[in-house]
Amino acid sequence: MSSLNIPFWKHKKLTEMSTGEWESLCDGCAKCCLYRLEDEDTRDVYFTNVHCRLLDTRSGRCTDYQNRSVRVPDCVTITPEVLQDPYWLPRTCAYRLVAEGRDLPDWHPLISGDPETVVHAGQRVCNWTICEDDADELENHLVDWIE
Repeated sequence: MSSLNIPFWKHKKLTEMSTGEWESLCDGCAKCCLYRLEDEDTRDVYFTNVHCRLLDTRSGRCTDYQNRSVRVPDCVTITPEVLQDPYWLPRTCAYRLVAEGRDLPDWHPLISGDPETVVHAGQRVCNWTICEDDADELENHLVDWIE
């Protein structure tokens, strides 16, 4: 079978993907835009329902993607280097799945062909979050519904 018949994420290394391919891995779930707390001893990650002020909650995308790291210094740009240890990303994150050699879920737009399947599958978190500007201490906003 030629690589033309195999989806790019199954036959290309992360470092070999074009910019378009790389960006298309993002499903718009917005889980990576949530603030998280980490136990430094165990590396356990605890998600909150508090999202970055740059998140467009209708689209699940950043409102200033090109400048996000400047405007939000804690924003982590996902790169192949970062994905060498993606433990902190949600288990459903396509970048993490591909880095770990696993396949994308059926609801991912690259599989379904429809960006709204993320919403229909209950994976876009925007409707259950609050903006960081409206939140108090992060410890008061821990959630257990992030996969």
